[in-house]
Amino acid sequence: MNEPVLEIKGLDVDYGVGAEAVHAVQDVHLTLHRGEVLGLAGESGSGKSTLAYGLTRLLPPPGVIRGGEVIYHPDDGEPYDVLQLTPKQLRDFRWAETSIVFQGAMNSLNPVHKVSTQLMDVIKAHDPRSTRASRLARARELLRLVGIAADRLDAYPHQLSGGMRQRVMIAMALALEPRVVIMDEPTTALDVVMQRQILAQLVELRERLGFSVLFITHDLSLLVEFSDRIAIMYGGRIVEQARGVDLYRDALHPYSDGLLHSFPALRGPRRELTGIPGSPPDQRSLPLGCAFAPRCPHAFEPCAGHVPVLGAPADRDDTTRTVACWLHPAEDDATATLSLS
Repeated sequence: MNEPVLEIKGLDVDYGVGAEAVHAVQDVHLTLHRGEVLGLAGESGSGKSTLAYGLTRLLPPPGVIRGGEVIYHPDDGEPYDVLQLTPKQLRDFRWAETSIVFQGAMNSLNPVHKVSTQLMDVIKAHDPRSTRASRLARARELLRLVGIAADRLDAYPHQLSGGMRQRVMIAMALALEPRVVIMDEPTTALDVVMQRQILAQLVELRERLGFSVLFITHDLSLLVEFSDRIAIMYGGRIVEQARGVDLYRDALHPYSDGLLHSFPALRGPRRELTGIPGSPPDQRSLPLGCAFAPRCPHAFEPCAGHVPVLGAPADRDDTTRTVACWLHPAEDDATATLSLS
């Protein structure tokens, strides 16, 4: 595995303060390595977008980062905590080191400005000494990079298709050649054919430019195709991490397995789609133990009273994966040993 470029350590994010605060993200540990595509999957409301906005400090009120660290490893210099940056340092960090592609390109692009204006504004904000001619040339280059003709620079967002708007957002995210690109469900509103085109373009750009990707989606079938590793999120916590191929072949957490059986296979024999019964938990009143226990077909006594710890499963000789499930307790988890004895 390559060296880390971004490390999330014990990140906690709340909405509100005091006794009424909603714990949207709890004790999340994630590492994104250089040149890696890390997929983050889970149902709506699991905390995926909150995690992305928290680590980039883009949380809207009443979002509050309650604890943790987001360690960024630059090419030159010492690692630093993004959560400790001053407003000026944070402005320099965003887009130049880490950029984000938001959900819904039509809502992210300004409807009253041309594509050229919006691309050039990103460049000008970080390089005010650049000339208009150089910014326009870079804007043309960025559109060609994502497969859009340069003459579309004069178009307004409403004059572009959904797929083209999404490509413009990707081009904008790559404008300053960041080392980390966070994509928050960038293909949700697109049809299947356009989704595959966007993903193929993303993989090609990643291989050419060498940036790392945190790809957030509720569609696990997309992640299995092109992610190096996948993290599954439920109830504000990471419940499983594994290489994409390992997760597809042998998901350990029942929630991961349920997600995998919620979409049809393109090849092989027909199989019944079982899905996951019930609804995601209310973050205001999570169960005392495992948040997935009320929906889990394999729940047993320890699940109701103790939150499982994310760690390497003792029943698997595999150091590349972690899981938070009492069916596969971590070897060094004393609580698990006590509860299962």
